[in-house]
Amino acid sequence: MSAPQFSVQRTDFDQIMVPNYAPAAFIPVRGEGSRIWDQAGRELIDFSGGIAVNALGHGHPALMQALMEQANKLWHVSNIYTNEPALRMARKLVDATFADRVFFANSGAEANEAAFKLARRYGHDVSGGSRYEIIAATNSFHGRTLFTVSVGGQPKYSEGFGPKIEGITHVPYNDLDALKAAISEKTCAVVLEPIQGEGGVLPCDQAYLQGARDLCDQYGALLVFDEVQSGVGRTGHLYAYMHYGITPDVLTTAKSIGGGFPLAAMLTTDKLAAHLSVGTHGSTYGGNPLGCAIGSALLDVVNTPEVLEGVKTRHNRFRTALEAMGSKYGIFSGVRGMGLLIGAPLSEPWKGRAKEVLTAANEESLMVLQAGPDVIRFAPSLVISEADIDEGLARLERAVARITQA
Repeated sequence: MSAPQFSVQRTDFDQIMVPNYAPAAFIPVRGEGSRIWDQAGRELIDFSGGIAVNALGHGHPALMQALMEQANKLWHVSNIYTNEPALRMARKLVDATFADRVFFANSGAEANEAAFKLARRYGHDVSGGSRYEIIAATNSFHGRTLFTVSVGGQPKYSEGFGPKIEGITHVPYNDLDALKAAISEKTCAVVLEPIQGEGGVLPCDQAYLQGARDLCDQYGALLVFDEVQSGVGRTGHLYAYMHYGITPDVLTTAKSIGGGFPLAAMLTTDKLAAHLSVGTHGSTYGGNPLGCAIGSALLDVVNTPEVLEGVKTRHNRFRTALEAMGSKYGIFSGVRGMGLLIGAPLSEPWKGRAKEVLTAANEESLMVLQAGPDVIRFAPSLVISEADIDEGLARLERAVARITQA
């Protein structure tokens, strides 16, 4: 007999949870496609995608089938053994990308931790210890572990936790001259997001990424792309580096790759993978059969011309409506991003007020995101229907009209 369930409400969060989050006033309880229902039975349209995680929306049949089939076989065996779903998924990632080798983890922070440790181990092995410095961009975000938050270029996330990890330099994003001035024979890696997500949905310039690649080649440093948010079809390509035509040495991927199941991976080459020999790194849950079965099924759906081209079409639908809204109400100063990772920066009078827009959208039964205080961010399902896009945008316009005309 199952244990009886007791009722919970939003106020319970304030009493029993660590107060490091400030969740919305309602609790989602069920999802289907790009629609969510809360405890009161209210239906909302989901333009947030769990922060670019729910790549196929909620309850996608291919993922549900993969989960149920694997749940009836094997959940967890640890990395003392390998397992079939992990090997199948790793093969699909290798076949679809530049990579020869895959390391599985559970989150973007863990994938980045593995990438940064690989970079430093590589630097140590080839230089005898003198090559250890990491260069990253200001306003970047790479996770919440002590290492990844130190590499991330946002002091608000790294201050107050004691001495920072040494050997990390930050330079302005999209500033090639600054990168040239910072890189040296001591640099083991340059770490970049092809599109800064938390930093405001800012894409890299083509010339900047190419310059970073050339500098890394010149100095023998690794080029690491953090594609935790931009990867897995989000930009209309399986990974954003494919849009630029610039290949990294290491790539990290998470969020969308599990479709909502905790899953992440670090991808790299044979040559570099050799520096993480047996015992140098690990993850108890990384590559577990349940996660990899779901991720493998998701790749089969996402990495198809139909879905990837559909992402680009959907982008145009969002862009057209958001630009019109910006012109009509004076709230947005433009639209940026690629595919279904879209940012609408707030105009000067509205800067710092992204939270107000989010709250108003919630009140109109729409879920959106912010990227800092000055940008409204959209990261919906890659297969969201045109009808849901149009209805969600209509709800957003009602919210915008209400707060701008108040």
